[in-house]
Amino acid sequence: MKNYLVIGASSGIGNAITEQLGSEGNRVYATYNKNKLPNSSQVTYHHLDVTTDFVLHFLPERLDGIVYCPGSINLKPFTRFKGDAFLDDFKLQVLGAIKTIQLGLPALRASNHASIVLFSSVAAQYGYNFHSQVSVSKGAIEGLTKSLASEFAPNIRVNAIALSLTDTPLAAKLLSNEQKREANAQRHPLKRIGTAADIAHSTLFLLSEKSSWITGQILSVDGGMSSINM
Repeated sequence: MKNYLVIGASSGIGNAITEQLGSEGNRVYATYNKNKLPNSSQVTYHHLDVTTDFVLHFLPERLDGIVYCPGSINLKPFTRFKGDAFLDDFKLQVLGAIKTIQLGLPALRASNHASIVLFSSVAAQYGYNFHSQVSVSKGAIEGLTKSLASEFAPNIRVNAIALSLTDTPLAAKLLSNEQKREANAQRHPLKRIGTAADIAHSTLFLLSEKSSWITGQILSVDGGMSSINM
């Protein structure tokens, strides 16, 4: 049995990852900010607001992986953003990840095959209208991923998954009717919206020893959006 920490585990991608890890017999230390889910024999939930000065008092002595899921999708013209909006996003997506990794590092070092998975976006590498706020934070995540992969090698692997639009509560406003769903599906070469399960499967691969020779990578799980021009 392995021990995993999933930050932001109560809905969407984080919840799908937590459920898959638990179903495979792992011990999952999961956090939520607003929506607490019931504990099970494999999963325990702990309240955590990553934008505060937090501690992770519930961690075991050994962690085999950390998954950091908190994110936001704020799409506006650049001129309509205030400076504080960029800072708030950065605190949630980047500083929260940094603090989590710093606090979890002693437990990760106690494992023989530890892995960290972070999340980026296709918008960090490709230009999209109204994605400036998303791109700032996710660009930082990609830089952090590569830097930590170098610093932590060979004992701790660090990778990120770069997503396109995924059907989760976070993206609800962008998928609020059939017309929006179909238009967004058609933008992807695979002609569908990604699901939380799609991302969870890729995350579990990066956490597992099946990916033991992969580190410092930004894995695109985006329906072909970043590599195919149609």
